[in-house]
Amino acid sequence: MRCAAAARSLLPLPLPAGAPIHFAAAAAVPPPHLAAELDAADALHALLSALPPSLPALLPCLSLLSPRLTPHSVADALLCASLPAASRLRLFLFSALSPRLRSPLLHSRAVVPLLLAADADADAAMYAAIDDARAAGLRAPSAAFEALVFAHASAGRHEEAVQAFSRMAEFGCRPTAFVYNALLKALADSGAIPLALALYSRMVTAGCPPNRATYNVLMDGLYKRGMAGDALKLFDEMIERGIKPNVKTHTVLLSSLCNAGRLSDAEKLLQSMKEKGCPPDEVTYNALLSGLCKAARVDEAFERVELLRGRGFALGLKGYSCLIDGLFQAGRYEEGFECYTEMLERTDISPDIVLYTIMIRGCAEAGRTEDAFSFLDEMKEKGLVPDTFCYNTLLKALCDVGNLDGARSLRSEMLQNNVVLDSTTHNIMICGLCKKGLLDEALQVFEEMEKTGCHPTVMTYNTLINGLYRVRRLEEARMLFHKMEMGNNPSLFLRLTLGANQVRDSESLQKLVDKLCQSGQVLKAYKLLQGIIYSGVVPDVVTYNTLIKGLCKMKNLDGALRLFKELQLKGLSPDEITYGTLIDRLLRAHRLNDAMELFHNILQSGGTPSLSIYNSIMRSLCRMRKLSQAVNLWLDHLPRKYNLSADDEIIANARKKFEDGSLDEAIRELVKIDQEYGSVNSNPYTIWLIGLCQARRIDEALRIFHILVEFGIDVTPACCAILTKFLCWERNLSEAVDVMLYTLSKRFIMSRQVGNRILRSLCIHQRRQDAQALAWRMHLVGYDMDAYLREPTKDLLYSQ
Repeated sequence: MRCAAAARSLLPLPLPAGAPIHFAAAAAVPPPHLAAELDAADALHALLSALPPSLPALLPCLSLLSPRLTPHSVADALLCASLPAASRLRLFLFSALSPRLRSPLLHSRAVVPLLLAADADADAAMYAAIDDARAAGLRAPSAAFEALVFAHASAGRHEEAVQAFSRMAEFGCRPTAFVYNALLKALADSGAIPLALALYSRMVTAGCPPNRATYNVLMDGLYKRGMAGDALKLFDEMIERGIKPNVKTHTVLLSSLCNAGRLSDAEKLLQSMKEKGCPPDEVTYNALLSGLCKAARVDEAFERVELLRGRGFALGLKGYSCLIDGLFQAGRYEEGFECYTEMLERTDISPDIVLYTIMIRGCAEAGRTEDAFSFLDEMKEKGLVPDTFCYNTLLKALCDVGNLDGARSLRSEMLQNNVVLDSTTHNIMICGLCKKGLLDEALQVFEEMEKTGCHPTVMTYNTLINGLYRVRRLEEARMLFHKMEMGNNPSLFLRLTLGANQVRDSESLQKLVDKLCQSGQVLKAYKLLQGIIYSGVVPDVVTYNTLIKGLCKMKNLDGALRLFKELQLKGLSPDEITYGTLIDRLLRAHRLNDAMELFHNILQSGGTPSLSIYNSIMRSLCRMRKLSQAVNLWLDHLPRKYNLSADDEIIANARKKFEDGSLDEAIRELVKIDQEYGSVNSNPYTIWLIGLCQARRIDEALRIFHILVEFGIDVTPACCAILTKFLCWERNLSEAVDVMLYTLSKRFIMSRQVGNRILRSLCIHQRRQDAQALAWRMHLVGYDMDAYLREPTKDLLYSQ
């Protein structure tokens, strides 16, 4: 009430009819006592709440208030979700046109969440605000387009980012270095390097000087795509322009030098960093170690480590991973295993997935297949989930020794654990089968590869063609060859669509993209590059799945949705992979409404969403604290899962108990249904348990935990970790200890953060004896407590 009254007191006196409104048009003076009653921030919130979201209405009051505002008070208002979104956008434009209040980086980042919340209407919301500003006699600020580009780029909507950039000239706005850099990063991250370089050329010719961030973005993108020479040229240009590189710039350059085999130059660069007062950090040193190891100069890498240790440098996880990997690549397996043992014994470093994969590969190459699988089991015991690369390493080891039964079994395990089978997985299997002359099975794997939207590589085709030729199946080999030529020749598409002489190679493509950008046709250049994706591809649902997956990886979700609509217009039916890919990526981008629309499409078409789709949606709903919707989603699924009627009495009873707040009874009913139909699984209960923790409904989460334990359903390590953390926060230490004891009974190894938190909490709350007893129990089940405990925890546990 107080804020509303204050806002009303800020309303200006009526202006003469037809009078133009400018920043100076502040004829109405608010009551003199207002400044004493409210500070500027309160007044700003009040008027944005009370006045209509219109700059003609807001402008006089904002103009009067602006001398008492700061860029930070404006940013606070922009981030305030309780204020009308339209009013906040208009405040953003007002501040962007005020030299005293303008703060491009601060305000653009504050308004990005607002634009992302608007989702597909981000452009419409911003352009409506710009039209409103024009109606108030104001020009469109460049900051409006900077925010749009930044928002679209953050959400992976690269085409929309390019489109917003392209419209700046239409409104008389010149792009700043900030907006160029935002778009350059989006393009570099998506792999559109030709367009990024063309945009950089336009930036320079347009008279917008590039800054350090510009070069960091471009050099990093070039290095990651193996274009080290181009990255080095950009560094030289950066120096010529008088721009001082920072640690990140030097690290990217050093990585590029190592990648190009110029290790002596990398050493000189490291020395010059110290001389110029820009000391290298751990990432820089790791880049050098990696370069030395890749160049088979492992001994020099170890010498470098000894020198660094003498200066107080402690080798970290990534450093050890580089050295062990280098030893394995050099065939020095025993030394690699010794280095790994040294790391475990002398440091408190715990291996991650990357290091475990390196160890698995080393064991496999050394012929120690059983040890490789032991490392895999150890990973799982520690709660780490092996990824595709890790499984591929083991798969190759089995195929290399001709153990195809073991390879088939491991591949089945990957499918059961929902591990993505990528091109490498299929290539390994196809190579192993072809070596044994099992061509039909290899071709079957090839067909499965295409059906799952996994694009075959040159190695895939070469292996199959070679195998077919060996058994004289020449016609099939020729067909595969023609298919490979079409699928791996993007310039063919461009020659057909643009003319035979337009594009022949990557250099011609770069020139064409440069020409389009210089003439202001940035969006056309982007679409041209997108067209390459479609070259030589047979338009079936598998093809569309491949393209949709690629666009999703680039975070171009709107482009993926357009392809989804296009395939339906062409009479094709989306399959489980189409829906699964889109729904998963939409949920990751917090676009729940779009994901649910696709979910309902599956139901309306008579399909049944996969269990992974249900789990993904429930996790997202729980993260948004919409637990009741997550529960109802699962209850709606149960009749389809168990072939029951929609109004089944047992499910109806469970739903009523949830609605009445009888959580325990409802969960028990659902578990009994699962047991009756022989399909007991920790999902969805662990998902709901985590959701309750996130909503700070710890008592209810704890009840689910006890019910699952009672019915003998395993609670996952991740679930136990989250529950323990929140119980410690709630100071419910007795229950936290019970959960920890459960993990010990299951032989789970919890992270250092979880274990140290509960032990410290017990000590701090005068329960040191309980903490010591728990630490002893942890030791008995295999925890290396000397390495596991952090120093502050040791002090609390054992200091007198």
